[in-house]
Amino acid sequence: MRMEADSESLALAAADGDGGAFSALLARHYDALFRLCFRLTGARAEAEDLTQDICAALPAKLASYRAQARFTTWLWRVAVNAAHDRRRRAATHARHADGWGDWEKNRRAADGEAADALDWLTQAMRALPHDLRDTLALVLDDMTHAEAAEVLGLSEGTVSWRISEAKTKLRALRASEDQP
Repeated sequence: MRMEADSESLALAAADGDGGAFSALLARHYDALFRLCFRLTGARAEAEDLTQDICAALPAKLASYRAQARFTTWLWRVAVNAAHDRRRRAATHARHADGWGDWEKNRRAADGEAADALDWLTQAMRALPHDLRDTLALVLDDMTHAEAAEVLGLSEGTVSWRISEAKTKLRALRASEDQP
């Protein structure tokens, strides 16, 4: 009997919570709704998603249906509005995502440069005398000169001198590598 009822009556019954009426309404209009969504989006996967989104939201939206227009007219308006909302969200997402690709490339390049510098420093520290290497390793590990002096059993001034000496030797090593 439900399949013979007009769509407007089914919509009103579905709005009142009649699951059978809702099911009959979907069976009657799903294919046409999908075709409209396909024309609105131009892509099958996008149309499938949009159609499913509309069908999922339809029970709540039916509460606003007053049968002042044909059900299909009302349903097409719901579909067009949903397509506009989807496009707006996509445009907002694209606007917010714009530039992130460049940011990510720059971040990776900076990470690569930092990794290269750390690799060079690790290799270069092997060329330092043990006392300078040990002192530099502690300070590079975020110890203060006072803390490093305590660990090494030295004065803070000696640690500062060793750091200065290590920097001088590392600069000289870098300069010799940079010359052709």
